[in-house]
Amino acid sequence: MTLKEAVLKSLEDINDITNYLVVLNHINDKNYYDFGGAKTPGSTVSAVLGDFIRNGDTRVKRIKQDGGTYSYYLTKNEQNIGVEILSGDTEVLITQPIKIHKSKTYEERDLHKLLSSYLKNTDTYSKTIFHEQSNGKDNNQIWTHPDMVGIKFLNLQTKASQNFLKSINRIDTFKISSYELKREINSDSELKKAFFQAVSNSSWANYGYLVAFEFSDSLNEEMARLNQSFGIGIIELNTNPYQSKVLYPSVFRDLDFKTIDKLCKMNKEFEKFIEQTEKLMTASEKYVSGAEKELDEFCDSYFANDTEVENYCKEKHISTIEG
Repeated sequence: MTLKEAVLKSLEDINDITNYLVVLNHINDKNYYDFGGAKTPGSTVSAVLGDFIRNGDTRVKRIKQDGGTYSYYLTKNEQNIGVEILSGDTEVLITQPIKIHKSKTYEERDLHKLLSSYLKNTDTYSKTIFHEQSNGKDNNQIWTHPDMVGIKFLNLQTKASQNFLKSINRIDTFKISSYELKREINSDSELKKAFFQAVSNSSWANYGYLVAFEFSDSLNEEMARLNQSFGIGIIELNTNPYQSKVLYPSVFRDLDFKTIDKLCKMNKEFEKFIEQTEKLMTASEKYVSGAEKELDEFCDSYFANDTEVENYCKEKHISTIEG
């Protein structure tokens, strides 16, 4: 594995806040990476950890300690770390987005795996909905179907809190999101068309998002206005999916079960997504892990490491240049 992957694997193994020396020792102990004749491997590991923060990679966070040093941890392990420890200043630096070459040869659906990987890092299961597989030949289906759907479950640590929440209101144990994907949006007319397509396609979900690789800087003011007026969030996707950013958050809405029922009748994949969700929610404690695995296998695949991301982008001709 690469050094970057070795650092991530070590942070996952350690499952706590830690510093670069502990990470270095763990890498050496587990033989995750061969530093060869490097004179200062500690400085190299420290630089890699710092790059996660400087590049806005959402997989890693850091906390400033006394004396100006930093400790690091995996974002997905945050719930396992004591609240009192995380009460300090965590840092997420904002970097300039990476721009995409104008001579694009990739397809819009090639972006789905990048988005699914970004969402998986936030504990969200996602699934592509193929509108061409729906019943009927209605050309307006493009304004009915989301490109992708996602679901995130509230992860409570104790059995008592889990049972308490379920006894109050089971619907509070999950949130469903809808995603409309575009390659890039460069003009006001493109923005409005894509945005209102997202409005139409996500009317049934708790959260709705418009996702694209690139938004023209001239559209910032209009994006803010549309977001404030209609509550649709906007995500800027990156070729490193973990550096993707929520430019504008989505506003929560109650689920529209009539529209969900309509989508289930129209599209078998959407219906199965709802069935898998219900199966996991109602599973007894004995069968939860099996239902969770079944949902994960049904949903879109995602990248296991950065090398897979790089190879995929090369294969699909999704190339980048510095902004």
